[in-house]
Amino acid sequence: MFVPSNHLTNAVSPPPRGGDSNLEPAKLLGIPLGDFGLFSALLLSVAAGFLAFFATCFLAIITLLCWNLIGHNHVNYADSYLYVAMPTGAAVLAVALVFFIGTWIRRRISS
Repeated sequence: MFVPSNHLTNAVSPPPRGGDSNLEPAKLLGIPLGDFGLFSALLLSVAAGFLAFFATCFLAIITLLCWNLIGHNHVNYADSYLYVAMPTGAAVLAVALVFFIGTWIRRRISS
């Protein structure tokens, strides 16, 4: 009688790469982030900065729209880019670069 093998139950975890095998990978909101290469780390950092820039820019424009309509003010919408979105995007980019490059360097040193 033929019994098909189930590859999911027969999976073997890969052996540790050396160094401290108790070293846990870095996690962000429960997602393991330790196996990215240098290019992936840079790409994720830039993507996080862009996401923060565009999200805060959208929220700042909507806020200025409401402020101008409700208060009969005339605030320039370019201020949302200059004073809100750009500093937020730059700060998130800097933090993401430190985090992702730091995890990449930690993984390179520990292996």
